[in-house]
Amino acid sequence: MRVKTAFILCAGLGKRLNPVTLETPKPLLKLNEKTMLEKCINMILELGIKKIFLNTFHLGNQISEFIKNKKFPIDIQIIDDGNEILNTGGGILNMIKNSQDENFIIFNPDTLWGLNYLDEINNMQNLYFSNNLENILLCVKKNLSFDKNLKGDFNLINHSLRKNKDNDFIFIGCQILNKSLFNSYKLCNFSISKIWDELLNKNELNGFESINKFYHLTNLETFKKLQDL
Repeated sequence: MRVKTAFILCAGLGKRLNPVTLETPKPLLKLNEKTMLEKCINMILELGIKKIFLNTFHLGNQISEFIKNKKFPIDIQIIDDGNEILNTGGGILNMIKNSQDENFIIFNPDTLWGLNYLDEINNMQNLYFSNNLENILLCVKKNLSFDKNLKGDFNLINHSLRKNKDNDFIFIGCQILNKSLFNSYKLCNFSISKIWDELLNKNELNGFESINKFYHLTNLETFKKLQDL
C-alpha cells in the first residue's frame, strides 16, 4: 500500500521571519530562486502521490495565485482555514474532512525538501503499512541540524518516540497519520502536538530516523544564512 494524498501546511503566520513574512507567506520564500513550497511539491510528485491538499490563512491569496500560475501536473486543492487560524492540528483535521482517504502524508514547507529524502520517506511508508501503524514521524539527530539552536523534540529507540531530558531527535516536518487519530476532535484551533502527547502517554508514537542534513527556516537569521549557502 502507498499513501495517495499529501497535505502541506501553509497557513502559518511566520512571525519569526518578520518583517519578510508580513508581505510574503513563508511557503513562498525563495532559496536558490525557487520557493520552499515548490521544492516540497516537486518532491511529492516524485513520491507518486495522486493528490495534494494545501491549507491557507495568512496571505492565502498569494499561495492560491502561485498554485494557479505554476500549473503543477497534479491535482492540488486549496482548503482555507476560515475566519480564524486553525493551527496544525485543526488545519489537518479541516483537510481530512475534505478527503475520502484514510492515511495522509503531511509536510511542513519550512523544511528544505529535496530528492535526497525520497528513499527515507518511501521506507517510512513501508514501515507504516507493513506494521499497520496509525502514525509515524520523520526525525533527525540534533547534530544534523543546520540551525544549532533548535532543541530536540523526542528520543527515538527502535522506531518508538519518547520524551525525556535528552530529546536528541528533532521532528523535521514530515509525518504519516491515520484519520482515526482525529475521531474525538472537533474543528477548532489546536496543535498536532496534542495528539502526539496522547500517543506518547500510551507509548504509541512512532518515529523514523532521517540521516540527511536538516535545513529549516527557523527564523530570519537562519533564512539569511541559508541564502548565503
